[in-house]
Amino acid sequence: MNKKKVLFLCTHNSARSQMAEGILRSLYGDKYEVFSAGSVPGRLNPNAIEVMKEIGIDISSHYSKSIMDFFEEDFDYVVTVCSGSGENCPFFPGGKKQIHKDFEDPSSFSGSQEEVRKKFREIRDQIKKWIEEIFNNDIN
Repeated sequence: MNKKKVLFLCTHNSARSQMAEGILRSLYGDKYEVFSAGSVPGRLNPNAIEVMKEIGIDISSHYSKSIMDFFEEDFDYVVTVCSGSGENCPFFPGGKKQIHKDFEDPSSFSGSQEEVRKKFREIRDQIKKWIEEIFNNDIN
């Protein structure tokens, strides 16, 4: 069976797209080859690593990648996971199907460490629920 290729994109490739990559690979890695990147890559957010560990998914070996690293590749699905609140979502022309889903950037949230982690958990759970709904039956 040929796996479909999925590229998750957000601005910094530090939290949302990384969590989405880890979740899709963990849940449906038998059906999808999964990647993530950003238009302005930063560094993997330690809070993303921690909240993913809580659900048994290890993304500690992930690193932020540039959208340019994938420019020559074709993908079945290119999924942007930026929020609509003035954030510049990257555009990638190499996708057979473009999908956009608004997820708030948990990295922009401020508060105590526990409040920040709570926001990361909330976004992680939203991403997981959406991936289960969309990718479980092989979107078309």
